[in-house]
Amino acid sequence: MECTFDLVYHLASTTRSFPLLLTADSDAENDDLTVSVKDDGSRRKVTLKAKRDLILDDYTEFDCALLQSGGDPANDRFFLNGYQSWTDTKETYLSEREHDVNRLPKALIRRFPFDRYGDATFYPYDKNVLHGYDVFYRRGSRECFFANLNAENAFLVFVLDRKTGQTKLQSDVAGATVAAGEEFTVCEYLFASSFEAGVRAFKNAFHARKADKLLGYTSWYNYYRDVNETILTRDLASLDERFDLFQIDDGYDTYIGDWLDVDPVKFPNGLAPFVETAHERGIRAGIWLAPFVAESKSRLFTERPDLFRRDENGKPILCGSNWSGFYALDLENAEARDYIRRCLSHYAELGYDIFKLDFLYAACLPVYPGKTRARAASDAFAFLRECLGDKLILGCGAPLFPAAGKFDYMRVGPDVSLRFDNAWYMRFMHRERISTKVTAQNIVYRSFHDGALFGCDPDVFLLRDANLSLSPERREALLKLNALFGRLLMTSDNIADYDPEKREALSRALTLFRRASVGEYEREGDRIRVSYVLNGEETELRYDTRKGVLV
Repeated sequence: MECTFDLVYHLASTTRSFPLLLTADSDAENDDLTVSVKDDGSRRKVTLKAKRDLILDDYTEFDCALLQSGGDPANDRFFLNGYQSWTDTKETYLSEREHDVNRLPKALIRRFPFDRYGDATFYPYDKNVLHGYDVFYRRGSRECFFANLNAENAFLVFVLDRKTGQTKLQSDVAGATVAAGEEFTVCEYLFASSFEAGVRAFKNAFHARKADKLLGYTSWYNYYRDVNETILTRDLASLDERFDLFQIDDGYDTYIGDWLDVDPVKFPNGLAPFVETAHERGIRAGIWLAPFVAESKSRLFTERPDLFRRDENGKPILCGSNWSGFYALDLENAEARDYIRRCLSHYAELGYDIFKLDFLYAACLPVYPGKTRARAASDAFAFLRECLGDKLILGCGAPLFPAAGKFDYMRVGPDVSLRFDNAWYMRFMHRERISTKVTAQNIVYRSFHDGALFGCDPDVFLLRDANLSLSPERREALLKLNALFGRLLMTSDNIADYDPEKREALSRALTLFRRASVGEYEREGDRIRVSYVLNGEETELRYDTRKGVLV
């Protein structure tokens, strides 16, 4: 596959560019480096060997045959994968624009740093383009499929011109250092000329950890931080023999970051009794932490400021506006790593089986000299696996591809909202905002990640009547989509409150969850068509993405 590339790098205080026409197998060199290309018709690998000490800045491929516009781009669908778990992701038309949080008033961003959750602080948003990370496909009059095989080293960013449908490919190598004599994989990806062939190649290229399907309970989407021993003891008792997991979410801690300081008023007996009770009933016990961050009110932040990463002005790296504002730990600081390890080990030793680890984008929000953002994320996620051994890990708020093979499960959409599209004013905010409307689409369009990178977590279904503003029809649709596309099927409802109708709805969903297999899905305007097979019979449904109901 022939295309043009441009490699930008720094040598001492000089910025240099190395443009070249690439063919299937070729080498090229200048006084600073040698570039080698290997292309077998389904995979391409671009390797650099430095002759001098280099700092890489950017690598871009233009004019690749499979990425040319042609056909009918205005009516084709383009899959653009969001930066992290929560980022909105779907098959997109060229007429649609992606939301740019930087268009909000600067004063609002200073007060509520919505730009920290995604890529807005380092990706140059442009109203004339769309972009996505690590996997891309086009369906319709022309088809293609690309997926990053180099996520240990660099994110692969696909940049789509909304006017022409033409796409360029950028390997985010910014910050990587390559010493003289060393080699560095600049770019490696698989490609195919159709969606179906691409998905097959994708499934064969990656090897996820074995992740069983689990029906579970999580405390968050009913009580949020207002949990206590009485509530959780009651809800654990309500779980019947079909449940596999009981997970305690945020609210047990005094402050974010002080993971060993369990609130003595809410939980006078600590958290060990929940493990014992769950295990007695054959249910796994889960716990939530955000291991890479701490809020400003925490003891960790106030007593150990030296454990936090600083910017060029010496200020700690702010990661968002949740809680009292929260900051990134310095993952190159040995004492910070020891603290994370100690907290995780404590809950592992209590017997917790599954760890939901959240806000993981904080691993690569700071700049680490010599590392790309993808390398920083990959190293951080490998560290979590090292800390937890064979315990199950559910990642959340994380760039997806660096977690491949390291995490058992991964959230693939934003948090479910108690209203269909949350409060109206939040729709103008960041791409990672809480929204049932958004997450219902993410779980469909990212479903091919399941079983390849990790098991997909679609977030919760909610059937209860109290403390919820979803119509019965929207609750039914969310439950069915989660059952069809999720590796986890989770709720925050108190199951004891279910009436016979709700119990039957859950039973039907469990049949889908355990036995159905999705055949295909495709966007049709504002609807998604899904076909699945259950007990040998093929069924087709359509989901209205604007209304949030099955039609």
